[in-house]
Amino acid sequence: MAAQLGVGEFIWYDTGDDQFQGEDRPLKQSLVSSVVPIGGQITDRKGRIIEFKDDHGKKHRIDVGTDLGKVKIMHPSSVKGVADMILLGDLNESGILRNLHVRYKQNTIYTYTGTILVAVNPYKIIPGLYEQNQIEAYTNKRIGERPPHVFAITDNAYTGMMRNKMSQCVVVSGESGSGKTESTKLMLQYLAAASGQHSAIEQQILESNPILEAFGNARTLRNDNSSRFGKYIDIQFTPSGQIECARIDEYLLEKSPGERNFHIFYMMLSGISSETRQKLGLKTSASEYSMTKVGANLKVEGWNDREEFSKVAAAMRILNFKENEYSRIFELLAALLHYSNIQLQEAVIENNDGTAVKNNSALEHAARLLGATTETLKLQLTQQTLSLRGETVKSISNISKARDTLDAFIKGVYGRLFSWIVDKLRQVNSAVGKSKKRKNDPFGGKSIGLLDIFGFEKFEKNSFEQLCINFANEKLQQFFVHHIFKLEQEEYTREGIKWDKIAFVDNQNILDLIAMKPMNLFALIDEEAFYPRGTDITLLEKLRSKHQGSRLFAASTNSRDQLFTVIHFAGDVTYNTGGFLEKNRDTFHADSLSLVENSNNKFLAFLFKSEIRAKSSGSGNKRPKTLLKQFTKSMDELMKTLTACEPFFVRCIKPNETKAAMVFDRQLVHRNEVKVH
Repeated sequence: MAAQLGVGEFIWYDTGDDQFQGEDRPLKQSLVSSVVPIGGQITDRKGRIIEFKDDHGKKHRIDVGTDLGKVKIMHPSSVKGVADMILLGDLNESGILRNLHVRYKQNTIYTYTGTILVAVNPYKIIPGLYEQNQIEAYTNKRIGERPPHVFAITDNAYTGMMRNKMSQCVVVSGESGSGKTESTKLMLQYLAAASGQHSAIEQQILESNPILEAFGNARTLRNDNSSRFGKYIDIQFTPSGQIECARIDEYLLEKSPGERNFHIFYMMLSGISSETRQKLGLKTSASEYSMTKVGANLKVEGWNDREEFSKVAAAMRILNFKENEYSRIFELLAALLHYSNIQLQEAVIENNDGTAVKNNSALEHAARLLGATTETLKLQLTQQTLSLRGETVKSISNISKARDTLDAFIKGVYGRLFSWIVDKLRQVNSAVGKSKKRKNDPFGGKSIGLLDIFGFEKFEKNSFEQLCINFANEKLQQFFVHHIFKLEQEEYTREGIKWDKIAFVDNQNILDLIAMKPMNLFALIDEEAFYPRGTDITLLEKLRSKHQGSRLFAASTNSRDQLFTVIHFAGDVTYNTGGFLEKNRDTFHADSLSLVENSNNKFLAFLFKSEIRAKSSGSGNKRPKTLLKQFTKSMDELMKTLTACEPFFVRCIKPNETKAAMVFDRQLVHRNEVKVH
């Protein structure tokens, strides 16, 4: 082969370098090798020494006398790249990485792997890619007839539903910041056009997006418009293929969103009228409020909060939000802003550590908008009502407990407001009573579901929410593997097709650790949440005691660190158990519920009607379902729904951590995406 290594030849070179070091190196043995040969071109040769320039511009000197085993001639299909990676002669991790990179440099962000669409986020607008003529170009075209595109996947789901009379689903997956939400919006746009009727229901489904994004998305370090909840949009069609209605299901709103709070707070502060601002007692700057001044930068680049607020307001009108509902929503948001500014200070009360609430305008505005008195708010924050052996006992709250109460109240109210908004959108889009049920219609009830759910997360500090989110991704990864790789590899083997077997992770053992087998992580967290002396530290000790021998788990020997690590399919993540038990209980303090129950704000009380009803009936004393119980149940239901459909997959890839246009970080893509595939 040495004679073939002439100037201009494209080759693979195994540098032998471990691409992932430091914090990227898993605590225990990596599940998949991280060393992948890199492609490039020979630029010079002198005797045994060849000079090689790799795809990222780095130069190497290779002695073919001693290092020939590290060199391999590149297959012609890998030189310029292919639209369908099944056609690669070098069908391995190196080939996939280079193919995505080559196409990405050409502004070609879509690539197939069989029927899977891989979409690499360009972090810029590519002119003409999603215009009406593109929708028309992909109508009634099989996958492969046209260049890869998200419209092609959507059209094949639509035509598959019409032809086979079977519900379809599209699973949009990928890391946070990879473009999942944008892909989902594009698919909705295509389905609305394919339906062809241009009716109110189509517009209503499309207009739901700006509202969901405003109330459910926030800026994080990795993504300026990160969905802090998962959603499954199930679009129902008539026998003739027109959109009839839609259902939106939400999964786990993360109430501690990220670098900024939820978009809607910033939109409201920028976009409300002067009259409304005066009525709500609001200032113009987000830096004036404790809950919106988080993060180093309160602005999102390329984002105009005032304009976005106008879009949300217009969408609410289109979706039949009543004027009274509209006003009550923003009154409640303003109340939370003021409430976050209530000043707490340490105090000694009856010889105990207690808390005093400072009288200020924030307290007055919060009380007025919440329909309560300032004294009621003070009592809510400075004392706790406990039920001990059937008796009610009042205890003084120290400053730490008071802050916890304040934080839990904001999160509890916002979480229920968000659920109410999703339910409102569900009612508007469901078209209940607008169409008659079709008896014995074989087509009746057929739908296309679009799943846009949080991507795998690994931050500097990872908490309870990240464990839930990463568990959801483990479930989806297993669904993906079982429906694609196992089936396709078996088919290739049966048909005698020669190819390099791509190592993929069958992650059942990780699912067993987290939520399946006895004494799993979730079970132990649930158990400790209601153990009388359970704390986040005793939780860590219990996790370590039960799972220290697992190759997928490691825990700090110093319990005060509160750290444990899980080796996920996409890499290791270290979690901090601080706050785990309180978040899992997801309880609303008794004094906060009393405040809501006795409030003059009827909308606020309505949001808590189930809790108030349970309290009145006496069932409120029963042990409530933990957040983990609710989440695992919803995930099980989601997986049943997906399994009953004919699935399509859109795998979104984040090419770099800096959100820079057209920058391809080979190590990042390999670690988080190709190894996942």
